[in-house]
Amino acid sequence: MTLLSNRRSLIAGLLSTLGLSALPVYAQDYPQRPIKLIVPFGAGTTTDIVSRVIAEGLSKPLGQPVVVENRAGAGGVIGSDLVAKGPADGYTIVMGTVGTHAINATLFKKLPYDPLRDFAPLAFTGYTPTLLVVAANSLFKTVKDLAAQASQPGSKVSFASAGNGTSGHLAGELLKARVGGDMVHVPYKEGGLALTDVMGGQVQFMFYHPAAVLPHIKSGKLRALGASSAKRSAAAPDVPTLMEQGVADFDLVAWFMMYAPAATPAPVLVRLREAAAQTLASPEVAAKLDAQGLELRNMKPDELASFGRSEITKWADLVKRSGAQVD
Repeated sequence: MTLLSNRRSLIAGLLSTLGLSALPVYAQDYPQRPIKLIVPFGAGTTTDIVSRVIAEGLSKPLGQPVVVENRAGAGGVIGSDLVAKGPADGYTIVMGTVGTHAINATLFKKLPYDPLRDFAPLAFTGYTPTLLVVAANSLFKTVKDLAAQASQPGSKVSFASAGNGTSGHLAGELLKARVGGDMVHVPYKEGGLALTDVMGGQVQFMFYHPAAVLPHIKSGKLRALGASSAKRSAAAPDVPTLMEQGVADFDLVAWFMMYAPAATPAPVLVRLREAAAQTLASPEVAAKLDAQGLELRNMKPDELASFGRSEITKWADLVKRSGAQVD
């Protein structure tokens, strides 16, 4: 079988998984101009990097440029709300995350958009476990060491995050709930600053994305104690999961999913989903996402909606337990 035949088989398989036919019926006049992919976070973030990889890939099957536009602020609310309330014509879509479309549903008292009702999911673009990291010279060699220290009378273990209500914050709260002891959350304005203080020993541990921590692990500045997912991270296969180390029922991942406004015409949604399937089947795109520690999970459109509902429920419990709230 030729390389071209292999490629076609791969694309056909992914289209089938997404519930699409190889030759869908769609609006013949779409798209006729560039499409904006709104990133609800700043430049250089993991969401931004992933979005730029996807945007470049989407431009080929759509035959129009897909332009990334950063609309950061309020934990992703500003950019997400812009798309929710924007024209439902397929020319403005958003890269949603576990934060914007799951955590924020409970974190914000008055979220201006409904993550389920106001959006039509297009494609699941990947997920990544976070890694529990400590400074390379930390006394903690395992998660059990960390838990033992936290349980000592009068002893406090601190953990950093990129802010209140972020996935890293809630992962720390779940660890505290699972192993007990005294763990104090130290929120930062952004993850890079938090990571710097973990490396310096000012804060004792942090859950963060593999793409951000692996260079520091390789350079000898950080040590990874565990992965937050049910199975090991493909980006860090030598790092055992927390569940492997006896921390029960610990399965949290960060994820990314593209959405269009809910009222977008069905033929346009089909066109976008087809293009996304072809993009994700590209070896070039897959390699770039792999470099960010992302793993693909193939889901049909109805499975995307079901996944979104289940994630809102899962993270709601953690948000309530943490006490985090944004007015």
